[in-house]
Amino acid sequence: MKWPNNKLLIIISLALLLSGCNIQINDTAPVAENQTNNTVSEQPVSSETRIHYLDVGQGDAVLVQSAGQNMLIDAGDNSHGQQVVDYLEAMGVEQLDIIVGTHPHADHIGGMDTVLQAFPVKAVYMPRISHTSASFRDVLNAIEEQNLKINTARAGTILPLTGVKAEILAPVKDNYEDLNNYSAVIRIVCGKRAFLFMGDAEKEAEADLLATGTDLKADVLKVGHHGSNSSTSEPFLSSVKPQYAIIMLGADNPYGHPHTETLKRLNRSGIKILRTDLNGTIIITTDGNSLQIETDR
Repeated sequence: MKWPNNKLLIIISLALLLSGCNIQINDTAPVAENQTNNTVSEQPVSSETRIHYLDVGQGDAVLVQSAGQNMLIDAGDNSHGQQVVDYLEAMGVEQLDIIVGTHPHADHIGGMDTVLQAFPVKAVYMPRISHTSASFRDVLNAIEEQNLKINTARAGTILPLTGVKAEILAPVKDNYEDLNNYSAVIRIVCGKRAFLFMGDAEKEAEADLLATGTDLKADVLKVGHHGSNSSTSEPFLSSVKPQYAIIMLGADNPYGHPHTETLKRLNRSGIKILRTDLNGTIIITTDGNSLQIETDR
């Protein structure tokens, strides 16, 4: 269900009113001007940037730390919310400058209400799509409690993160049938290094992203949809050309992730694979030139 949109907006507004939620939607987040070339210029680096790919089982949670600021992309499922909070506290996080909920599936935003209740948050970004789940409603209630607005996560939006360029590249359309394809896709450029975060975006969203001509090149790719064969197509990989692929998933998950076909595509391209089910939490540090990788296991 998309939101808001005439009749749908009325229905959702009534639903939120009945649930005691009064979320404000901000659709005026800064949007980058259309670029005429297919490259992003090297970004100045004011300090080291650290990206933490948290082991939260079958889900996503990524902490980005740059120039004293903190951005959280997703927060795992409901059962991992406190784990995410504990990890952020251990990393010295006292405030979150940005939270991005890539899409409303519980394995991505389920723990976000717990995080919102634990830390002051400056800005929240989510795609303009709704869900009927209790997890989604809990997140909306937690956002309201902090008197925050939801900034629309859409292609061209520049995220206010110091020391890097952080841009939302997708969703590029607003009429997908599969909720995964509404995923907020984020590219972060730090000096000469780039990182791409795909949420659960599948092949249809990848094709739409390729059609825009946007520069997708990245040294590190957070693989879409936990390594499912529904994502990480050959044309997409050929455009991104990553050195490293990070797959976030739970051990012995019931979906068979990562799928063999996806692993074969990555291996054929000579991409080094890191997995949270095998390597635990993965931390990548860059000064804009080199990459340093640490893993739990």
